Amino acid sequence: MYYSEPARTAGVRLTVEPISAAEHLAFVRTQRSVSFLQTPAWARVKTEWRLESLGWFDGRRLVGAGLVLHRPVPRLDRFTLAYLPEGPVIDWTGAIDMWLDPLAAYLKAHGAFAIRLGPPVYTNVWSAAQVKEGIADPGIKRLTDMPSQWDDSVGARVTGQLSDAGWLPQNPEDGFGVGHPQFKYEIPLAGRTEDDLLRGMNQLWRRNIKKAAKEGVNVTVGEDLKAFHDLYVHTAERDRFTPRPLRYFETMFAALRAEDPERIKLYLAHHQGDLVAATILVRVGAHAVYAYGASATEKREVRGSNASQWAMIRDSLAASCDVYDLRGIPPTLDAHDSHVGLIQFKVGTGGQAVRYVGEWDLPLRPMVYWAFDLYMRRRGR
Repeated sequence: MYYSEPARTAGVRLTVEPISAAEHLAFVRTQRSVSFLQTPAWARVKTEWRLESLGWFDGRRLVGAGLVLHRPVPRLDRFTLAYLPEGPVIDWTGAIDMWLDPLAAYLKAHGAFAIRLGPPVYTNVWSAAQVKEGIADPGIKRLTDMPSQWDDSVGARVTGQLSDAGWLPQNPEDGFGVGHPQFKYEIPLAGRTEDDLLRGMNQLWRRNIKKAAKEGVNVTVGEDLKAFHDLYVHTAERDRFTPRPLRYFETMFAALRAEDPERIKLYLAHHQGDLVAATILVRVGAHAVYAYGASATEKREVRGSNASQWAMIRDSLAASCDVYDLRGIPPTLDAHDSHVGLIQFKVGTGGQAVRYVGEWDLPLRPMVYWAFDLYMRRRGR
């Protein structure tokens, strides 16, 4: 999880003010882990939104930061939905009203009709063994049908405080909504070796990694975004999702690399000259994220996707990351659900299924908020 190092602000009145991209980045660099969606560089990727960096101040000391994406209301451009994906970067371990109340006051004064945020805090964790047992049990349909391996007291407290303060949960049943997923799959890396990680994987994953090496799959860090995008579009056609344009990835790489040359990398897996898999890794501090992936339909037997994942995991371990984040999973454990294949692929890496607090809305101008919500429902979000 990403929450800020404790700022020792108990009993202090915090203020929220705009900060520069340089101030924002300097604060991010003081943190162990921050979501890449909360870096100032992300503002240069999401060009369709109006964006600003905000800081929380204890006197003149910057103790928290957030990237806010402003989405205007159709036909009411003076009002915006203020969205902080996987943020803000504050101390979530104590009372959160001292952080969120000044945020709400600032944003309402500057035209926001609602705030949407996603606290980067766990509520529950399930082990790989639990997930596999749940899929095999016909009586279990969802992760939440099983007791978790452990519950996070911070997450439980944040959930309760948000609810008590009038925030509204925005978490769909399948875990995938208009924002970012509430359920993720993550591999803890801290204190582990490559051998530890391999032992944690299931037999199929270990066999596939070995097979890729035996078949001569070569994984390199490259620059050919066009090759990645061609394979990504092929993957989208096969798996029936809408691909992003090449320009989006070019902008993403340029923006994130300008902030830190090591922030984002493209991994290309070739077999006898053919590109068989390609993946994108993003890292901020000690948190490494598998952001995008693509694979060829031909030559799937050489296991290029496993080879590419293993290369990213090894590099994340070498960079002293705490976690390798495989991003969203559906919470379904129903063996007959078409989405269960995604969680089966990821659970083979070992690791753990994680439930976050999820995304929450605070209406600041209720009439405008409900009108916007109705509009979005009618257009299918």
